[in-house]
Amino acid sequence: MSTYLLVHGAWHSGQAWDRVVPLLTAAGHRVLAPSLTGYGDKAHLLGPEVGLDTHVDDVVGLITEEDLTDVVLVGHSYAGLVVSGVANTLPDRIAQLVYLDAMVPVDGERATDLLPVTQVLIDLAAQSDTPWRIPPLPELPPPGGLFGVTDPADVAWLRTIISDQPALCLQQPVRLDNPAANAIPRTHIHCVGSEPEGFERRPVPATQPNGTPAQVWELETGHDCMITKPTELAELLLKLG
Repeated sequence: MSTYLLVHGAWHSGQAWDRVVPLLTAAGHRVLAPSLTGYGDKAHLLGPEVGLDTHVDDVVGLITEEDLTDVVLVGHSYAGLVVSGVANTLPDRIAQLVYLDAMVPVDGERATDLLPVTQVLIDLAAQSDTPWRIPPLPELPPPGGLFGVTDPADVAWLRTIISDQPALCLQQPVRLDNPAANAIPRTHIHCVGSEPEGFERRPVPATQPNGTPAQVWELETGHDCMITKPTELAELLLKLG
């Protein structure tokens, strides 16, 4: 039995994984899909002081409190920064790092470095009465949809679980100064076929930090693949458990 720890991206909550969790659980694994501070059941904690460090601490605290080991740590989108910071803090607890259509930083990078459009969102929010609150991205015409979700029923459900993102999450740099984290195997899962116009993904180096060949898989679907392709995503994740 493996332990999967699924970390949602910006604007989302732990509910984003609702279709994937039962599939992994049915295969006999333990699965945790917490909401980070400011989202879902922790929405009341949203504030301007909530940043990337807060979210790294959320996950580190959960791993420590639950005494989790050999964790398959999955970070979606913005949470690529979060899981990187967690691995830097608790490398001996992590069996696999999975970057799910995620930001993959190097030491000192911010979300604004990896996805420059986030700076545009910060600048727009700065003109409002709550400059620290970044509203969710707008729904785009297909195939863009709402975070890559286009089915009307799914879009309606997704709207119920997304909320504003604190600007500090996108502005704080990630700290990756622990060489021990380089030994952790990494897998990259890319959602392809529905990328926004002008989107450029940072290439994955051919060799992982631990010296083994890069492992890159693709899912032909929109960004929120845990909603649009939960079965296919679960099948990929089960290969790692």
